[in-house]
Amino acid sequence: MLKIYLARHGQDKDNEKGILNGRRDQPLTELGEQQAGELASKIKKAGIIFDRVYSSPLQRTYKTAEIITASLGLEKPEKLTGLIERDFGIMTGKPQTMIVEMCAPDILRTERVVYFLSPSGAETFPDLVERGKQVLSEIKNKHEKGNILLVTHGDFGKMIFAAYYNLDWIEVLQMFHFGNSELLLLSSGTEPQKAQVFKTRQFNL
Repeated sequence: MLKIYLARHGQDKDNEKGILNGRRDQPLTELGEQQAGELASKIKKAGIIFDRVYSSPLQRTYKTAEIITASLGLEKPEKLTGLIERDFGIMTGKPQTMIVEMCAPDILRTERVVYFLSPSGAETFPDLVERGKQVLSEIKNKHEKGNILLVTHGDFGKMIFAAYYNLDWIEVLQMFHFGNSELLLLSSGTEPQKAQVFKTRQFNL
């Protein structure tokens, strides 16, 4: 059986300041590195062994993946361009507090996050679902079985989840919050409602 694990990166400098990062390439904060280390410890304690680790090319994800592989004694992660975060278009670099002002009424409010749906230049969530399908197809072509870790981002990670379980993207955005250094499991033996392996304290959105 092929099991695909999804991890979100630790807190980065934009997260810390409440900035919408998208593809801005900011480093992890000290807290972010700590979160990645805590995730690695939980993985080790749970006895999960990864056959391969892939990461988005952005430094916040790659550093998170490096901390995990170093802690587990695995070979360095491989960068996979398809795992990069959603292009936020004109919202890139804007404060999170400006989402409603700039994007309403084309927004989706959830318990923790206000999502902007289609500002100028941004990938839409249906776009992300399609990219998620492509990433999953690439992984399945490379690996017939084993445990594979994908270190990615908040918005795109949730759409990989939606693509794997063939769920509506709106439903998935409202199902759960994919926090920094949390871990999801995608497998034929895991129901979507039970996919969250590890949760963390939420320091930011």
